[in-house]
Amino acid sequence: MSPRGLGRLRVASVWLLVGLLVTLARPTPSSVFVGFVFLLLGELLRCWAAGHLRKTVKLITSGPYRYTRNPLYLGRLLIFTGISIMSTLPFFSNWVLLLAGYAVFFGYYLPRKERIEPARLRETHGERYDVYFDAVPALFPRRTPWPGGSDDGWHSSRLTRNREHWMLLAMALISSFLFWRAY
Repeated sequence: MSPRGLGRLRVASVWLLVGLLVTLARPTPSSVFVGFVFLLLGELLRCWAAGHLRKTVKLITSGPYRYTRNPLYLGRLLIFTGISIMSTLPFFSNWVLLLAGYAVFFGYYLPRKERIEPARLRETHGERYDVYFDAVPALFPRRTPWPGGSDDGWHSSRLTRNREHWMLLAMALISSFLFWRAY
């Protein structure tokens, strides 16, 4: 299977898992509230990152990229955590799925991305990327912004060009549905 086909398969499997979680969910008001906090933080981080991102045009070191090289992945992880918490299932199955998701993310997805993306970015941006790579962690943020980061601003046009508005809409629909089921 081609890399593009594998990518589509991964995305489809994640959405299938989310659909299963949401469909089978028996949310409680407290699970929805706690989970929504994670989901909201994740989506806000993704919107912040998407508004800075210019894929393949420039090495982005502004906004959340001054703290972590992969704010979109961190946001995705927070969102998945939030949906899993919101989607209370019998026998704590939502927690089992969350742990399985973490195992796939940290055992396969992130290591694979850390092999592929840095090589591509190093080839495109050279020494500047090496300095950034050494200073900014892959996922969990630095405490302080990287001083070598750029001051490029956030733009809503980048958010839409990176199609984050669709993710925002999906999260709003999922959250609304789970709130409705809980109350």
